[in-house]
Amino acid sequence: MTTKQDSAQAATEEAQSDPDCRGIIETGLADESRLWADRDRDPRAKEELLNRYLAYAKSIAMKFRGQAESLDDLVQVASLGLVNAVNRFDPSRGIPFVAFASPTITGELKRHFRDHTSTMRIPRSLYDRIGQVDSTVGELTNQLSREPSVTEIAEEMHTEEHEVIEAVQASRNRHPMSLDQPTSAGNQDATPPTEWLGETDDNLELIEERILLHEAVQGLSEQERMVLRLRFRDELTQSEIAEQIGRSQMHVSRMLRRILDRMRIQMPSSG
Repeated sequence: MTTKQDSAQAATEEAQSDPDCRGIIETGLADESRLWADRDRDPRAKEELLNRYLAYAKSIAMKFRGQAESLDDLVQVASLGLVNAVNRFDPSRGIPFVAFASPTITGELKRHFRDHTSTMRIPRSLYDRIGQVDSTVGELTNQLSREPSVTEIAEEMHTEEHEVIEAVQASRNRHPMSLDQPTSAGNQDATPPTEWLGETDDNLELIEERILLHEAVQGLSEQERMVLRLRFRDELTQSEIAEQIGRSQMHVSRMLRRILDRMRIQMPSSG
């Protein structure tokens, strides 16, 4: 003998299995367990599941909000993670869907940051810390009505200040500017860095020798400096130098040898 309760339950099950019962799913009134049961054979059931948890996926995307990516792009990535979670979820395991979906959506967002938002490859642990710092900065800014300090961020994250600084620097430097890119984004006529950055000085390694040479020359007499200038700058022969200073070529030769010996003593690195 059937009771009224049994009859009502049978009627409900019959209605849910009836193809004409689409209005229940479309209006969001269907029981979730029924939606999971119909997920693989009824596209409307899968769509309803996605709609029910879309706000949850957006809330996870909000935690990754920062300057590197727009919120709309992050929501799209989180939505893709939600689709993957709905497709892979097994209700028979007895765990809540959000417990399964959370790491799936978060993993999709982290992969997106790792593969698409950086021109430099950064370790996964550092990527995770960048996201944590961005999230903490957003929360503290709302609480304090100002930008938080490194110390405040580190205390909120229960970590060391140098780890916060490392994450901030990595976030800023993972998008290096092209040397051909104009310094002003709104001015296409702006000069690119390649036009004003310095070039490599091939004589840079000679600076120390030049300083020592200058000091050694300062210790010479006026005539000795003139002889050096005529010989090594103007490239005159010893005979031509002798004519200019009114001395013999032998005297000039001895003078040059004496000058160079003294200079070698004062410039041991040139030896």
